[in-house]
Amino acid sequence: MSSSRPVQRHATEVQALKADSFGRIALMRDEQGLFVRRDLRHVPAWLRVPAWWLARREALALERVDGLPAMPQLRGWDGRRLDRSYLDGAAMYQRPPRGDVAYFRRARRLLQQLHRRGVAHNDLAKEANWLVLADGTPGIIDFQLATHGRPRSPWMRLLAREDLRHLLKHKRTYCPQALTPVERRVLKRHSWLREAWFATGKPVYRFVTRRLLQWEDNEGQGPKP
Repeated sequence: MSSSRPVQRHATEVQALKADSFGRIALMRDEQGLFVRRDLRHVPAWLRVPAWWLARREALALERVDGLPAMPQLRGWDGRRLDRSYLDGAAMYQRPPRGDVAYFRRARRLLQQLHRRGVAHNDLAKEANWLVLADGTPGIIDFQLATHGRPRSPWMRLLAREDLRHLLKHKRTYCPQALTPVERRVLKRHSWLREAWFATGKPVYRFVTRRLLQWEDNEGQGPKP
């Protein structure tokens, strides 16, 4: 990937979407239409390096998924602002796909396309990162934690399996009658990566997000029925 790509300087903000410790996200418009911008220019000094690292990670992943449907396309990244294409839809918790077997079938195919490009999302437990697009089909956003590598490597295969497990958890919530016996077995089989995360990484994550950054618990996931 090139170290940078020019961002659109002549654009108008339409709506602020989100602001947190790692940047401000806004819906923008230029002569080509709507797009989404992550702006790091107002990030606190002590968080500028991790904010830049996360945004750059997203830019790398978006270059890998270039041309894939239902995923953002990278428009620009200059080290301070990241522009990506706009997907017209609502988060899964805002427009729950209850009983929608077709949605989850398409979502699985979408994951397969992502993994064939050598990208694992790593944050699909959050319902906010799954979209229900205007036509009812699935979309995936927020690639800040994504990993990329050789699709068939043991590490990437493990991460891809975790992505799938997270999708199946949402399917179990909203469309449990459609779970197949194989999918039920996948849900029951916990990898060493998951066990290690819950034993070591998650306590640290909770301390940083809840105590230091004052984020709400389960941000963006929505209530479970």
